[in-house]
Amino acid sequence: MLKTFTFAIVHFTVAFTVAYLLTGSLITGGLIALIEPACNTVAYYFHERAWQRFGSTQEPQKGFGHGNLWRRSDR
Repeated sequence: MLKTFTFAIVHFTVAFTVAYLLTGSLITGGLIALIEPACNTVAYYFHERAWQRFGSTQEPQKGFGHGNLWRRSDR
């Protein structure tokens, strides 16, 4: 939970800083920093639903990638 909370602070800080630098307004920067994460949360919900419906359904391939070393008997 602590990691989630600290990430929220980082997200808010970045959103505020970018909005403030673009607009020069503390009020606009603050509003964007509050509204953007809320919009992102809603967008993420719909993204997850679409991904579950249309996303990849294939099983991951086996035998590729880190940690899949050949055994001596496979050579």
